[in-house]
Amino acid sequence: DYVDRGNHSVECIQLLLLHKLRFPERICVLRGNHETRQITQVYGFYDECFRKYQQRDVWFKFCKVFDFLPLTALVDSQIFCLHGGLSPSIDQLDQITQLDRFQEAPHQGPMCDL
Repeated sequence: DYVDRGNHSVECIQLLLLHKLRFPERICVLRGNHETRQITQVYGFYDECFRKYQQRDVWFKFCKVFDFLPLTALVDSQIFCLHGGLSPSIDQLDQITQLDRFQEAPHQGPMCDL
């Protein structure tokens, strides 16, 4: 979770994304459960964006970026990284690549589990 963790969530996610742009091979930014529209509206990121920019569009654009963040990563073909946990619906790593991650995370199912 990069947002909803205090009064500087906007600056935190901006810095992480800038580092990802500057060091694309050295930084991996995974999607957590707080990088969703529903959760950010409940836990404060939406309010923080509106307070700092006085427009909903900034929050919406961050959410679109969150939709593109990977759900998992495999580091050096040895270390499996994910935010949530293993999904009982997934038996092989190849099944993860078949998930449509470019959307709001559903309330249940493999995308939600990861």
